[in-house]
Amino acid sequence: MAMDMKQTIAQAARDLLMDKSVKKLTVKDIVEQCHITRQAFYYHFEDIPALFRWMLESNVQHSLLEAQAASGGEERLRSLFVMAINSMPYVKKSMESNYREDVERFIGQYFQNLFQQVCDEEGLYQNCTRFQVRLILRYHSQAMLGLFRNWTEEDTKNLDQIVHTVFRLMTEGIPPTEGE
Repeated sequence: MAMDMKQTIAQAARDLLMDKSVKKLTVKDIVEQCHITRQAFYYHFEDIPALFRWMLESNVQHSLLEAQAASGGEERLRSLFVMAINSMPYVKKSMESNYREDVERFIGQYFQNLFQQVCDEEGLYQNCTRFQVRLILRYHSQAMLGLFRNWTEEDTKNLDQIVHTVFRLMTEGIPPTEGE
């Protein structure tokens, strides 16, 4: 029952952001949208950033399960790209709301945590110090945020090539071609 109510609250927030283009999302708006009391909202979530965090975690967990079913690291990365592309309309609307900084921080943390998990599972960067690994993962997570911040329809058409290039950057680097 609690999970259903969380999903109901999350859907109300999505509807407000997407359909009504609310810029200043409030608990009052959400509880009116899903016909619950403020106490019911606060029973499930500490505040709106906690709601966004839960929505992101739910989405990421679902995507991680799909990614883990994929064969190979590049295919896993592709499934995460697809998840991010599908989530973009919601993320963009969330970034236009009064919770931009919170949403941006959550997404950055999740990319970094996700890359840490992949790094551990795939045994990447074993010749690097802990400091170097943290820096590399921070770099990759910020690079991904930058890619998605400026994502275009053309990028979606070239998804496989982008995923391949990013995967090579993350796992082996791309050496310069001869003549450069």
